[in-house]
Amino acid sequence: MNHRFRSFCAVALLSALPWWLNAQNDRYTREDFASSITAQDLRMYLSVLASETLEGRETGTPGNDMAAQFLAGQLHGFGIPPHRPDGSWFQDVQFTRTDWEDVRLRIDTLEYRHLWDFLCMKSVRAAHPVTAGEDVVFLGYGIDDPAYSDYREDVRGKAILIYAGEPVNDKGHYRLTGTTEPGEWSGNWMKKMEVAREKGVKTVFLIASDYQKLANQVRRFSVGPNITLGTPPEGNWPSLAILSSQTARALMGPAYEEVIRQRDRINKGRKPSPVSCPVVWELTAKRRDVVTYGHNVLGFVEGADPVLKNEIVVLTAHFDHLGRRGDDIFYGADDNGSGTACLLEVAQAISLAAKKGMGPRRSVLFLFVTGEEKGLLGSKYYVENPVFPLENTMVNINVDMVGRTDKKHKGNPAYIYVIGADKLSSDLHRISEEVNRDHAGLELDYTYNDEADPNRYYYRSDHYNFVLKGIPAIFYFSGVHEDYHRPSDTLDKIDFDRTEKVARLVFHLAWELANRDERIRVDGVLPSEAGGEE
Repeated sequence: MNHRFRSFCAVALLSALPWWLNAQNDRYTREDFASSITAQDLRMYLSVLASETLEGRETGTPGNDMAAQFLAGQLHGFGIPPHRPDGSWFQDVQFTRTDWEDVRLRIDTLEYRHLWDFLCMKSVRAAHPVTAGEDVVFLGYGIDDPAYSDYREDVRGKAILIYAGEPVNDKGHYRLTGTTEPGEWSGNWMKKMEVAREKGVKTVFLIASDYQKLANQVRRFSVGPNITLGTPPEGNWPSLAILSSQTARALMGPAYEEVIRQRDRINKGRKPSPVSCPVVWELTAKRRDVVTYGHNVLGFVEGADPVLKNEIVVLTAHFDHLGRRGDDIFYGADDNGSGTACLLEVAQAISLAAKKGMGPRRSVLFLFVTGEEKGLLGSKYYVENPVFPLENTMVNINVDMVGRTDKKHKGNPAYIYVIGADKLSSDLHRISEEVNRDHAGLELDYTYNDEADPNRYYYRSDHYNFVLKGIPAIFYFSGVHEDYHRPSDTLDKIDFDRTEKVARLVFHLAWELANRDERIRVDGVLPSEAGGEE
């Protein structure tokens, strides 16, 4: 951490303390503590978190480490002690950073461009980084199901060419379901990879149904590393290349017309028949693995009630973002600097109440997690390695992207999307409604709480790892915008007045949950029973 950044943090620590911290009047109410949450403080925190110095806070980078140090410094300034005997506010998390070393595809004498003509995924850890051959077997859709199978011959050690999705006829009926609704094979290419591995396939060429859209998404993030928890797993998958239709045609070679004929026959309900495509090809997908470490940051305020203090209210916000890509910094002011700043302000308010002898009856854990952008990794690590017993964790309040106004609410920023509150606990939903009515007065929008909503945000932020452990959770979110996951998600676009209102709502809900007489009931359906997804 450089000298300029240390000085900035020191000034921030002093400025974060409310002016009335040392006041002599001890007759405070929860509204007094809520009023310590201000737009000015939120701006101050976010000016650090979304600064050029932190370079986008990508997990496993110095900028992310500086962000963790900053958060720990704020907790120290609030008087929240470290949770570890060695004086640390950190929970160390081991990661593996995986990046491409060499990716190439040659068909006959032509070289094809990675991220343009074909894609390789860092998440697929192939047993062989270089594969080659003089033949590819077209195998329909690569499905092996009791109702229908493309595997009608031995393909051990071979390369196969398959289509994404499932067979569907000209009336829009899927072969496996017999309806217009697709089955489990449609959007799950890893299921096809699992079958290919079981069948001994060495290389899979997958023809994407919407290659251009997928390529645009992958190009956007593939310049950065893939990050997973723990040490590198052994590579035991077939090699995988996802192809555009043009690249696939080149791989089919002179067998192109026969491949299309067989695909059409499969779609009409006839038996699949493999097609041999004689073509010379070589696929190279070498990766580089580096073991690194990141940190979750924990601030723990012990409850004042000798019995209820064993129960814990956990508040989460992820502080990582996408980092730097060449000259572009993905500042992540809204995602999720805004939620992180909110959590800091709530931590300050609750620690202040504790100092005044009005601390919460239950214990409150402020959990700032890393690795969310890489797959909810920091929160997953915490629930698998909890510092405080999960059976004592009553509820999770998660704050992720709350600093902007989306198009739906343009001109009316006094709203917040509420997701998940009613999924596992009817008590949590009811209390959330009551707290907002009595203390915040925001419009609670449940659009994204609908199971039919295609965005599926319920499954896409850190609260979901708590849900998977049977812990009720509520997720506050203000919606996406044109700067989502772009370098233009910057400090100047944050509405700090509305963010203050959201932070105060979070405070009041945490206060209510930490001080009520009874633990909230778990009376909903767990995700595994409801068909949820990780």
